[in-house]
Amino acid sequence: MATFEYISAREATPSSTLPNPPLDFSYHFSRVTKQRQESSVKKLYKYFQIPGIGNLAGGLPNASFFPYDTLEAQIAQPQRFIPTPNDPNGPSDLSTRVRELVLGKQEESDVKEPAHLTVPHSSAVTNPLQKIDLTTALQYGTAQGYPPLYSYLRQFTRENLHPNVPYAGGPDIVLTNGSTDGFAKTLEALSNIWSDERDWIGEREGLLCEEFAYMNAIQTARPRGLNVVPVKIDLDGMVTGGEGGLEDVLENWDERTGKRPHLMYTVTMGQNPTSSLLPVQRRKDIYAICSKYDVLIIEDDPYWYLQFPSAVSKEALSRGLPTPPQAESHKFDKTTGYPFLDSLVPSSLNLDPDGRVIRLDTFSKTVAPGCRLGWITAQPAIIERILRITESSTQQPSGFVQSMIAELLMGPQPAAAEFGKKNRADQLSFTGWQTDGWIRWLEGLRGGYERRMTRMCDILEAGRYQLKQGTPSKTSESEWAVISKTRLYSFDWPRAGMFLWVQVHFESHPLFSKVGGPKLATALWVKFTEKPFLVLVAPGTMFSPTTEVLAAEGWKYYRLCFAAVDEEDIERCSEGFAEGVKAFWAIKKEEDLPELGDDAMDQRGNTNVLDVGMPLGC
Repeated sequence: MATFEYISAREATPSSTLPNPPLDFSYHFSRVTKQRQESSVKKLYKYFQIPGIGNLAGGLPNASFFPYDTLEAQIAQPQRFIPTPNDPNGPSDLSTRVRELVLGKQEESDVKEPAHLTVPHSSAVTNPLQKIDLTTALQYGTAQGYPPLYSYLRQFTRENLHPNVPYAGGPDIVLTNGSTDGFAKTLEALSNIWSDERDWIGEREGLLCEEFAYMNAIQTARPRGLNVVPVKIDLDGMVTGGEGGLEDVLENWDERTGKRPHLMYTVTMGQNPTSSLLPVQRRKDIYAICSKYDVLIIEDDPYWYLQFPSAVSKEALSRGLPTPPQAESHKFDKTTGYPFLDSLVPSSLNLDPDGRVIRLDTFSKTVAPGCRLGWITAQPAIIERILRITESSTQQPSGFVQSMIAELLMGPQPAAAEFGKKNRADQLSFTGWQTDGWIRWLEGLRGGYERRMTRMCDILEAGRYQLKQGTPSKTSESEWAVISKTRLYSFDWPRAGMFLWVQVHFESHPLFSKVGGPKLATALWVKFTEKPFLVLVAPGTMFSPTTEVLAAEGWKYYRLCFAAVDEEDIERCSEGFAEGVKAFWAIKKEEDLPELGDDAMDQRGNTNVLDVGMPLGC
């Protein structure tokens, strides 16, 4: 992974060169979105804050009847987990000395001790951007989000996450019920529903995506009639040139299949399911093509903080290969203010003078999926349209969740201070993580997942090949035997994210010519679930956005989520996968293959097990 170098604003472009405003993409808004008006009720909300006003206008229940006096929780310290180094060639574990530096003056036992968080029923704070209490959080509110949390996240997004957005005024945000909700609203804003029963094919709109894609997004787009168009990928993400690359798909578009796509859905950091990481130069090339063909980029990046700097060198070391050179560093005018964030491959928002990037963020991977809380970052005109959609649909995320996250990040307000030591005299008083603590928490999460990734890859490396010794042959001087080497599976060490994308080489299986690859792939999936292996993996058919991709490539792959199991179970599950493949290759007769009953995966990636909600991750 590249480490990015920042330069001061004085060394950048001359001060007389001011950024241009973002382009007007209103012609891409859907017919319904163009018709949306600001909520008449929400217009009144700005008057609610006038001191002493008697509010007889809003249909608000009285806050004294809310059945919650407080919301309370025991909260982890942000130093709970030990991070891994930002240096791509750094050690995988921290030395005792570095551990001491990370913990600072605190004892390790202290940082493992939770602190008490309380959201009070009411707060004396008058500033709505700082007022965190149940009286406001559980009431009807503005569609952009709970004011304290919206204000904090907007500033954090603009100053720390993406400080180099190159259009005038910078981006705005709107809070969502997680990235799935954000994607659905973005599609509603930027695409029209199309039906083959009533609409002309020339009106059908399209959605570009990676050759293997997060299927929840695809399944959100398909019912709208969008033409899903996969683009070839490699270890660095979406390919720009060559047959099936982005330029080829757009330049040679067949208008008989509908309009040339004006939307792209992409997971650029820890791509789901392949865990690729889109480098800056490839990112620039994709952006240039999208600008040329007027494509808006929906960048869904729940794994941005989970970039693994050690993956490239460790993969090379494990395979006896020279370590590839680091990618050229990229210079920005402004720093994020945090070495950890500065070390990460940046979002495409920082390379977006047109204002065509719409980014989806979420707390699902950094706090918990059950939060159902995230935010969209984009140019203000696009955010304004999504805000209108929110006003007449979800209105805003849960006030319970927003207040707890706001208190976690910002800390208690004066009226809540009395709750700091509520349960026991020596309990740590919670002052809020603040931005420093939030970044430290993200570093710790990356460290925990990076160690899991390394352990799984180390174990799977040992099982990639099956070695067989032939019958010894006698010569005049010695006996010798030919050692045959059969490749069972292959994979790249994840550059980011939560997944290992494994290609199984069914063409080397003894029954391949007789049974065929797709049936063998289904049988192996069943084999994994049996004793003694007992591992559940996601078949590649689930991530094939079209039937053509599924038939040609999807059945060859499995996705392994190293994040889902506890660290102590990584070894057992990884060995179960490797041993399962080895045992499957020992099957020589078709009748000895596992029974493909009702619970087995069919070639569309469907199964009764999955239909009842098997947790495979997002």
